Amino acid sequence: MAASPGPAGVGGSGAAHGSGPSGLAFDSGLEIKTRSVEQTLLPLVSQITTLINHKDNTKKSDKTLQAIQRVGQAVNLAVGRFVKVGEAIASENWDLKEEISAACMEAKQAGETIAALTDVTNSNHLEPDGQITVFADKAGVIKAARLLLSSVTKVLLLADRVVIKQIITSRNKVLATMERLEKVNSFQEFVQIFSQFGNEMVEFAHLTGDRQNDLKDEKKKAKMAAARAVLEKCTMMLLTASKTCLRHPSCESAHKNKEGVFNRMKVALEKVIDIVTDCRPGGEADVSSVSIFSAIKDFKMTLEALRENPHVQSKENLSATLEVILERTEDFTDSAFTSHEHREHILELSTQARMELQQFVSVWSQAQGNKTKSIAEKLELAVLKVSHSLNELKKELHGTAMQLAAELLKYHADHVVLKALKRTGVEGNLEALAEHACKLSEQKEQLVETCRLLRHVSGTEALEITCTHAEETLQVTGQQIISAAETLTLHPSSKIAKENLDVFCEAWETQISDMSTLLREINDVFEGRRGEKYGYLSLPKPLKNSANPKPLKPDKHDPEEQAKVAKLGLKLGLLTSDADCEMEKWEDPENEIVRCGRGMSGMAYSLYLFTRGEGPLKTSQDLIHHLEVFATEGLKLTSSIQAFSKQLKDDDKLMLLLEINKLIPLCHQLQTITKTSLQNKAFLKVDKCITKTRSMMALLVQLLSLCYKLLKKMENSRWVSVPNKDAVDSKT
Repeated sequence: MAASPGPAGVGGSGAAHGSGPSGLAFDSGLEIKTRSVEQTLLPLVSQITTLINHKDNTKKSDKTLQAIQRVGQAVNLAVGRFVKVGEAIASENWDLKEEISAACMEAKQAGETIAALTDVTNSNHLEPDGQITVFADKAGVIKAARLLLSSVTKVLLLADRVVIKQIITSRNKVLATMERLEKVNSFQEFVQIFSQFGNEMVEFAHLTGDRQNDLKDEKKKAKMAAARAVLEKCTMMLLTASKTCLRHPSCESAHKNKEGVFNRMKVALEKVIDIVTDCRPGGEADVSSVSIFSAIKDFKMTLEALRENPHVQSKENLSATLEVILERTEDFTDSAFTSHEHREHILELSTQARMELQQFVSVWSQAQGNKTKSIAEKLELAVLKVSHSLNELKKELHGTAMQLAAELLKYHADHVVLKALKRTGVEGNLEALAEHACKLSEQKEQLVETCRLLRHVSGTEALEITCTHAEETLQVTGQQIISAAETLTLHPSSKIAKENLDVFCEAWETQISDMSTLLREINDVFEGRRGEKYGYLSLPKPLKNSANPKPLKPDKHDPEEQAKVAKLGLKLGLLTSDADCEMEKWEDPENEIVRCGRGMSGMAYSLYLFTRGEGPLKTSQDLIHHLEVFATEGLKLTSSIQAFSKQLKDDDKLMLLLEINKLIPLCHQLQTITKTSLQNKAFLKVDKCITKTRSMMALLVQLLSLCYKLLKKMENSRWVSVPNKDAVDSKT
């Protein structure tokens, strides 16, 4: 749960929205930032939507009237229990008591209003002819529903401030104990305080871990993960560094080593609090910190917008934006570790991008005063050429960074310098220490610069943060290893100094291992796998063909064909987003319908990347194999939906089966197209396949939405039919 702290207890610039088919809309001015608040609200939104989603005629059967009354009463009872919990929270938190109590009172009144408006025994619902009506005041029900959702959300977000307060309190306890640890002068006192510190860190880790998992924003989750990783690793460092200082109180390098650990932990603690309280340091808005891949993505979106509306941007701004992107490639070309071949290729591709943009600007200028079909086609082709040149530049930058990182990690995999520092320390050889410390510093600078290059090509904000975290960790840990090695060299017989150096070297080795994982994740994103938890379901691995060991070269189409394919793919990309949004509504992500839908959406997204010249699909042959699996997955989806339809009533079952019967022929048609040989007409085959896939994805979105509504309807009807009031309450 998360709220932006403010004087009123709730805040944030965003809004929480919920809508129903009968005009129920909710805009409380509250920003929901955590999954727990969202998941708590969804059942309530669903029940209220069901309650008001009725036909406009007010006369209903006795069975329907009783069902509506039970729903209204159950909502009221559930709100009553919710209010009791809210009041209990208020009584334990005096600083929020007034605000929580007011929101609870609003919720209670709204619940009672809904119960009264759905009460069939109310005399106000009798017509002159004796017929019973409900919802005569439909506007009143909608108003009460809005008030209920708004007040319940307020209570949840205010309660969330209690969680934030717990994290801040826990942080303060950790900081206070750390200050005592910094000043301690005896081993006995240190052991006692560190034991308390360990317990407090465990509590803080649990609170922040829950918070990290609850956050909706992936960027914030990555920042929280990075800060928590620092605290976890530094706890052991703090122990050995402090013990070394106590054993060698006059050793300057030991004190320097200890101070570095304490300072890093304090910074990490502050970062955690910045995240949970939603503080935004001004440095985050620094334009120069934007990665090259992110800047290219934004630039391409601007080009797409210009294709629709040529007047939204000036050509000067467009050229200036591209120059900023190309200036950032100097991080690669100026690096001493970039090979001559890569440097030359990057410069060539940068020049090509400038030329393509100049050509685009020329066509764009014509399009502003002339909107003929010919000009529109030229503009689309110019956009495609600019995008293609930038894609080629991205590939080269990605290849440069990945090759450099892989070679560097392989070269330092045996950690020769660390072993030499340990050996030098035990020997007490100060001259050798200086030599190996210099080598470690050089290695550190190489790795730090590699992390900066990797951040440019990481592809997602979360991975950018991970790259920055790796850079900072290597920078700090490298210095601390040198100070720990110096302490051991000055006191070669000290067991605690040796243990301290071992701990810092282990932290370095762990970070190198983490970088290998980071490389795989960056490559997954670049190849179109998007770093998702779920891969393609039932997608077989390609068989190795010994008769054709050479990799197939990517297909090349003429620019007009590419422009047409790109246009077809754009709609497909939007449909995958629509499908993902529909699947997010489902409470059970492992539902068979959702699993099949997720597989189809993932494969359709790879097809969309193919239309842009990106992703894992490189040739028409790759595409055809991919679509064969996509069609099979579509047939699996129809089987899953047919099994689900057996649980439905006749009318609902018929409606669902009619929609399924539209998808089955499309799957068979796609299979037929993929198996049909069209000599010298590969583009025509690709065109037909993409068109058919778009139709299937549009149907998938409709089926996911319909199945979800029917599932909720079925669950609500089961819930309403339960005669036992306690069972009804528990369902609510």
